Amino acid sequence: MTNNTYDIIGIGIGPFNLGLAALCEPVEQIKALFLDQKSQFHWHPGLLLENTSLQVPFLADLVTMADPCSKFSFLNYLKAQSRLYNFYFLEKLHTSRREYNHYCQWVAEQLPSCRFGERVEAISWEENRQDFAVKTQRKDGTNFTYYCRNLVLGVGSVPHIPACFQDVPSEQIFHSSEFLHKRDRTRQSQSITVIGSGQSAAEVFYEMLQAQETYGYRLNWHTRSQGFFQMEYSKLGLEHYSPDYIHYFHSLPQEKRDRLLPGQGFLHEGISLSTIANIYDLLYERSVGGNYPEVQLLSAIEVKEVEKAGNGYRLVYRHLQQNQPYTHETDCIILATGYQDKISDSIANISHLIQWDEQKRYIVNIGYNLALTQGIPNQIFVQSGEFHTHGIGSSDLGLGAYRNSVIINTLVGRTVYPVQQRNVFQQFGIIA
Repeated sequence: MTNNTYDIIGIGIGPFNLGLAALCEPVEQIKALFLDQKSQFHWHPGLLLENTSLQVPFLADLVTMADPCSKFSFLNYLKAQSRLYNFYFLEKLHTSRREYNHYCQWVAEQLPSCRFGERVEAISWEENRQDFAVKTQRKDGTNFTYYCRNLVLGVGSVPHIPACFQDVPSEQIFHSSEFLHKRDRTRQSQSITVIGSGQSAAEVFYEMLQAQETYGYRLNWHTRSQGFFQMEYSKLGLEHYSPDYIHYFHSLPQEKRDRLLPGQGFLHEGISLSTIANIYDLLYERSVGGNYPEVQLLSAIEVKEVEKAGNGYRLVYRHLQQNQPYTHETDCIILATGYQDKISDSIANISHLIQWDEQKRYIVNIGYNLALTQGIPNQIFVQSGEFHTHGIGSSDLGLGAYRNSVIINTLVGRTVYPVQQRNVFQQFGIIA
């Protein structure tokens, strides 16, 4: 194997591919490389607000659920940072988003297999070599080509912008993923509207609510959801985020999976109980003496039209229950409207090798490898884009180490990281 040929190349370095890099590091049979156009690891930098926590326990780090003894564990990170006793006395199962991001940066800095500042331009299949060719452009403008037996696509998701906002470009309309970068400018508005009802929407709204008395703006929180609800967080409910449920869900026909997913929003959408409590407590405190804050919370309304109105915007909604129109004017709009999977442009030259379903989605096998149209011995694994085949746990950080264990075991043809068959108390489906 030449210096520029690898067993596997990862496209994108988010938490999942970073975890794969960490778990591959001690495996001598795997020569791996991971590429990302960013200058360093950053995980949702526009939403790294103070006092915001991951919605999974610290055990859902990059490696622990596969190898608790790994030197890349979160606990070893705390030890290296001389903060282990601080965390011990903190007595919290969940860590902050800011600390999780710093932990991932700490891991990335130790892995020579992770190369930042290198953009993947195109991937092609080299029939003569029986390899994939990965063409990149480095930050200095030079180009380079790597070769690999296998690929793992980890480009992640991109912010979802509803269609009615896409033709209204403005610095005062932006996705919540940019919030920290634009927060100071936002505070100068007279009226701010947050759209969405998930965790990001709640965190942005709470941040703006805390600063409202200082800056004096009107604050609105609108959503097409039926209300501002807590995400399901019961212990048996959480068992849906397990390898057991992945196997059950994947065993169903695709049409049944597609019918099942919309009804599972309570398992992966919504707001944490602590965030809801913080918002309500602050609203209550501000209302003492009958001085209700200039705040509007309105649900079951969907934006239909957006137009410029003076220095701000006019939103035309339709109330989904009353079927009535509603017009609202505001200076600034923050879209906490979630994310959507993106098929990387870099795979255009190999898309003919990949099997696609009727909705132009990947067909993903249970082992996270794509179904390919030709019988090539090489494989393409995915770290995103399998929501429709593997279910609600596909983007859950707690299942990243499990998925990477499956990928590594497949690559070397033996069990490097044991994968248990039974992980939860309940049974999903009837076993014949």
